[in-house]
Amino acid sequence: MGIRLGDNQYGKAEVRLVHIDRDTDVHQIKDVNVTSQLRGDLETVHTVGDNSTCLPTDTQKNTVYAKAREWGGVGAIEDFALRLARHFVDEHDYVHGARQEVQEYSWDRIATSGGPHDHAFSRRGAETRTTVVQKDGDREWVVSGFEGLTVLKSTGSEFHGYPKTKYTTLAETTDRILATDVTARWRYVGTEHDFDKAYASIRALCLEAFAETHSLALQQTLYEMGRAVLEAHPEVAEIRFSMPNNHHFLVDLSPFDLENPGEVFFAADRPYGKIEATVERDDAPDAGDAWRSVPGFV
Repeated sequence: MGIRLGDNQYGKAEVRLVHIDRDTDVHQIKDVNVTSQLRGDLETVHTVGDNSTCLPTDTQKNTVYAKAREWGGVGAIEDFALRLARHFVDEHDYVHGARQEVQEYSWDRIATSGGPHDHAFSRRGAETRTTVVQKDGDREWVVSGFEGLTVLKSTGSEFHGYPKTKYTTLAETTDRILATDVTARWRYVGTEHDFDKAYASIRALCLEAFAETHSLALQQTLYEMGRAVLEAHPEVAEIRFSMPNNHHFLVDLSPFDLENPGEVFFAADRPYGKIEATVERDDAPDAGDAWRSVPGFV
């Protein structure tokens, strides 16, 4: 029986970087979390402890900080991740591939009586922008998205017509609260895009479709969100969603001689339905290694 080394990669995880653009009195803040991982000539590193082709993870961390300064900031996280991947692969002949994952945390200017403050900010909830860039030699893939986008509709949602078994207790409804925390990832065709503009548009399209779709199931809403994105963005090959159904149950107030005409609900955090699907073009180019090690979408 032979033993050999399988697929592997290594790097520095969760490098927290905050960049402040001070070019004017109105400061710009970029708050990101970078995970850098490399692939290459690493056989002897594992088998005999020869580190001659092992770029230290500490060097990867320092590179993230240094390049943010050298490149004049972060910019679109997709562009930053691509430049990092190209640096590691193109500048080190023993590095054949790179995976750069970047999460961006949004900050808003604090509103004052004089308007948005020049240099005071408040963090925008749990929503996070994400990207994972893969580089293998000359081939490059970009998968971007967001997570933690919490949305709710207080009406305009139904659920009925489903199979019934002896274990079914759920009552059919033609009026319910629909709530979810949206995680979305989409794969770009190519790498030359205005990523900031595309991100803003895709996020807005997802929100609009969620709001405007009269939902007969969360699956239907998910599909309509994906369809809206693909129809508007030919540079997107596919979009994948993971959306828990955050249940809201009508509270029985009859023991207190009170009616409850759809006003008082119990918000349950678990268990929850978990809806996942991909909406894709039937002529989309092959994904290659685009989804390799994308969190939640392996």
